[in-house]
Amino acid sequence: MTESTYQLPKHYSFKTIWRITLPILVALVMEELLGMTDTAFLGRVGEVELGASAIAGVYFTILYMLGFGFSIGVQIIIGRRNGEAGESGTGYESIGRVFWQGVWFLTALAVITMALSYLLSPPLLRGLMKSQNIYEASVVYVNWRIPGLLFAFMTALFRAFYVGVCETRSLTWNSLVLVVSNIFLDWVLIFGHLGAPAMGIKGAALASTIAEGISLLFFVVWAFFTADKKYGLQKMMRPVWEELKHIFSTASWVMLEYVLNVSVWLLFFLFIEHLGEEQLAIANIVRSISEVPFVFSAAFASTAATLVSNIIGEGHPEGVVPIIRRVLMLCVVTMVPLLAVFAIFPHQIIGLFTDIPSLIQGSVPTLWVMCAAALLTLPWNVYLQSVAGTGNTRICLRFDVVALCIYAVYCTIIIGILKSDIALCWTADGVYALCIWIQCVVYIHREKWRDKTI
Repeated sequence: MTESTYQLPKHYSFKTIWRITLPILVALVMEELLGMTDTAFLGRVGEVELGASAIAGVYFTILYMLGFGFSIGVQIIIGRRNGEAGESGTGYESIGRVFWQGVWFLTALAVITMALSYLLSPPLLRGLMKSQNIYEASVVYVNWRIPGLLFAFMTALFRAFYVGVCETRSLTWNSLVLVVSNIFLDWVLIFGHLGAPAMGIKGAALASTIAEGISLLFFVVWAFFTADKKYGLQKMMRPVWEELKHIFSTASWVMLEYVLNVSVWLLFFLFIEHLGEEQLAIANIVRSISEVPFVFSAAFASTAATLVSNIIGEGHPEGVVPIIRRVLMLCVVTMVPLLAVFAIFPHQIIGLFTDIPSLIQGSVPTLWVMCAAALLTLPWNVYLQSVAGTGNTRICLRFDVVALCIYAVYCTIIIGILKSDIALCWTADGVYALCIWIQCVVYIHREKWRDKTI
């Protein structure tokens, strides 16, 4: 059966896609409020703290992406197993085996990453930064943020399970717990309320770490009482090297891909840091705002990856392109009005993150450019995660490497050599997205992924 004659089953309807995506979207938006809350609070502390939290936050995110990327690989495999089990009616217990192998791997990864970070982060950040003030504040933030890696890795794994089996309701409640905890702790620890010392940027990092621990506790309790026993989550399983090796063969490429994705941001901010502390502060404000439309595309992209993996597991690869189109249509309808609001009311949006007049005025042109560039994040994110959903995660890494090389050259010319205004510098984001999108479209429509097994 060809793509043009194939009719998607009812469980891949627009309504179903939205039902799966909405909790993911709410969860991602709520989680982005962590970084946005830090920016909003630190924007009232000073430019140094605001700029340092940008670089340190992206640096921490790169470390986090090691675990998050592995969890996405786990999600893809769980999605495939869920589709296969749904078609045959048996085999759901294999999902629990994949989950527990992920627990053992991510625990070890978190311990190793934390130890290396405490040892290597200070000299690494020192070599990358020009401003001594921003360097010192960044090291403080990273050192207090790193203990949250274990909590964050495990939370990402639970999310991978629930998205992989298309049961995403718990994500909304978990994220609500995470954000409420973080906002309250930010208010207490950054400014020193309720008898606590005013810790500034240190308090922002500690608040996020504690909030992630609370978030993980929620998922553990939720899974214990509500997870269907057919998946075998409640039964602890020992590490099995062969299964870990199989999972890693898929997940390792996603790990590297996600690290590269965030490295793009670190590269950008390091370029901007050399333009001055005010330019870096503006970049951090606009980055925080840009995360809102990005998580919309990320939520739909996550749904696309899961549904693509499920439908291939059901034995219907001809449904991949129709699914991508449906997901992309819903993504466009959702995001365009949001970007319009940002473009029409820039001063009001920026004012949520800082009350410094020069930063508000200086951020407006950059926000407009960000809105235009964000239109390219719609297709590239959905297509890239759909490619990952086919199981060929290695090709996704190759696409990222090509795009990152072009991006680095573009940033070197626009920022490093020409010293352009921050608004023009932001066009680099669109260049990166366009490079990945073109490669993904060509790959999907050549259909070389049809025989890929995971």
